[in-house]
Amino acid sequence: MKKILSKWILYILSAFLVTVVAIHLIPAKDIGILNFDANINTNDEETAERINVWREYLQTQSQNSERIAEMENREIHFGEVTMRFTYFVRGTADENGFPLYIALHGGGATPINESQYRGMMNYYRRSVENGIYVAVRAVRDTWDCHFNPESFPIYDRLIENMIILRNVDPNRVYLMGFSAGGDGVYGITPRMADRFAAVSMSAGHHNNVSAFNFMNTPILLQCGDGDRAFNRNIETVRFGEKLADLQQSWKGFEHHVNIHVNKGHNFADNDSARRKQQVWSNSVQWMSSLQTSSLQSEITEINTNAVDFLNQYTRNPLPQSVIWDLSTRAAHRDVESFYWLKAEKNMTNGIIFASLNKPANAITITTRDVDGTFYVLLNREMLNFDEPIAVTVNDRTSVQKVASSKNVIVETTTERGDFNFQFSAAIRIVP
Repeated sequence: MKKILSKWILYILSAFLVTVVAIHLIPAKDIGILNFDANINTNDEETAERINVWREYLQTQSQNSERIAEMENREIHFGEVTMRFTYFVRGTADENGFPLYIALHGGGATPINESQYRGMMNYYRRSVENGIYVAVRAVRDTWDCHFNPESFPIYDRLIENMIILRNVDPNRVYLMGFSAGGDGVYGITPRMADRFAAVSMSAGHHNNVSAFNFMNTPILLQCGDGDRAFNRNIETVRFGEKLADLQQSWKGFEHHVNIHVNKGHNFADNDSARRKQQVWSNSVQWMSSLQTSSLQSEITEINTNAVDFLNQYTRNPLPQSVIWDLSTRAAHRDVESFYWLKAEKNMTNGIIFASLNKPANAITITTRDVDGTFYVLLNREMLNFDEPIAVTVNDRTSVQKVASSKNVIVETTTERGDFNFQFSAAIRIVP
């Protein structure tokens, strides 16, 4: 009976949140006929509190003059930098809202960033049938143009604005980029992976970023076989190998590698006609053949459209397992959470391996070189608060009782502006 009630409560919460989002975010002329009971009653006090907090947050933030101005002016400021952006609404939203596609232009430490930005306004857009397509302008013309330190809080703000003011589905936010934009995908994703449902990297270099935080965020890696500058062709395959190795130990490192045949730095990852492109069937075998001079991989023809890859995925905001490499963080972000883990900004060493076992009402955590306490964030969707929770940290088990707290609900709601990351309790973890 409890399971049935729980399912109904979650259904009511989901339906109400979607309706509230629609009511507050869609211009009045576009609302149409929406019938809902604004005074939903439920026996689940946590669900009711979460609904109330989210409703208050939306009411306040949808009238925030700074947010409104940012969307009208198509620019967001942080410190001494400004990120300009252009967005296009394609098609119509479904019951969950619009998917959001954030596209990063090429360029880098060159004078061509502005023209590349203008090109990116159209580059992937024609492949988006329903959704909001955003081309962003890098804040500086540097080699790391898309992942300058100030960029990260701006990405947070942009995504929040799109959720609050443009009816974006937070579980379908996608990131893609070409060349320097591909570098950006590598640089941005692991520092805020829980924002994205999937990402697409084309013709970029990983710059030795940690692969751990890509868990739960599928990635498409594409490069031309002749793109030898900075060894992009080889390094694309090698990063795929890193993800494959991690996949052997932990599930959740979904990825796909396309090495385009007889292509240099440019290839078709945006063909809106979905014409098939030639790629090497086995990228690792192709890479090996460069040393042996004997061809070891066949050629196949497939659809390499980046948008089509992304559209396969919907984010799971509360995955069963999370790996967090604390050395890969963005210092200027106010957000201190990663999925359902939280650590203060000054914690930038070590790796946390965490998993939930809902049937056993248990949490298991292993740390590597983590110096300092951190937190597990919970709500009643994740574990049963009415029973003791077994918490195992580095093979030491304790039993803890938790209770819902409005303060935690408010804090986690405002931190990321995403109702999927509303938590009601926090367990302090000491490695």
